[in-house]
Amino acid sequence: MRLGVNVLNFGPGTDPGVLRQWARTVEGLGFDLLMVSDHVAVTPDVAAQYPAPFYEPFTTLSWLAGVTDRVRLGTTVLVAPYRHPLLIARMAANLNDLSGGRFVLGVGVGWARQEYEALGVPFERRGALTDETLRMLREAWANESDYRAGDVPVWVGGNSAAGRRRAVRFGDAWHPLRFEAGWLDESAQRLKADADALGRPVPALAPRIVLRLTDTPLTAPGRLAGEGSIEQIAGDLERLRLLGADTVVLDPFGGDPAETHHPERAWQALAAVAAHWNRRETS
Repeated sequence: MRLGVNVLNFGPGTDPGVLRQWARTVEGLGFDLLMVSDHVAVTPDVAAQYPAPFYEPFTTLSWLAGVTDRVRLGTTVLVAPYRHPLLIARMAANLNDLSGGRFVLGVGVGWARQEYEALGVPFERRGALTDETLRMLREAWANESDYRAGDVPVWVGGNSAAGRRRAVRFGDAWHPLRFEAGWLDESAQRLKADADALGRPVPALAPRIVLRLTDTPLTAPGRLAGEGSIEQIAGDLERLRLLGADTVVLDPFGGDPAETHHPERAWQALAAVAAHWNRRETS
């Protein structure tokens, strides 16, 4: 099982130098994947959680491809209806080609109603538009040799039943985001049932979990996977490995934009997890 990191490409403490250091830290610690999130219009509903500056993901990842050598680069998640499907197909294929085949396209339906309105896209049709985008991506890559898409893995986000079924129909992996410890046990079984019902292969598991390292174990109900003591986090990762997860993405953002002024705190937590996981792998 490989580990990735969700990098903060937004907020008052983020600038090109910080993004460069994020990328070099993630790669230097031995993580396999670096991912960034997506917003186009920083409307009030977006700004409340992810304030400006917000670095557009394709632009950011193209730049970071040039300052890294090994780490894969991806989106967690690109909001599919915000761009024309053929534009996404072109940008994803080009980024994959320019980075030496390192790109992972994570896709989701999004949640920011005001942002949808600002872009002139009907919020109520976001599910159907995402399905159509994914269908057109596959067709474009299959039929147009000049896209040079190679093998761009498509991860489909969404914790709901609709998200699972979308992953089965269109994805190489299902990419659920930030959930309680143990939630994926039953959900993985439902994913297989969805695949069986649709007569499709079961997509890989590639969840994104929080990363919040505490000095002592958390005992209250509702603990999220990836939060607690280093032993709890390691246990969560092992549980996901036993479920067959291909990649697990760690998300160190706790929800306060002020965190972007102090990325070294996240880097320290990532270093602790990497060291603990590597010791396990070599023992």
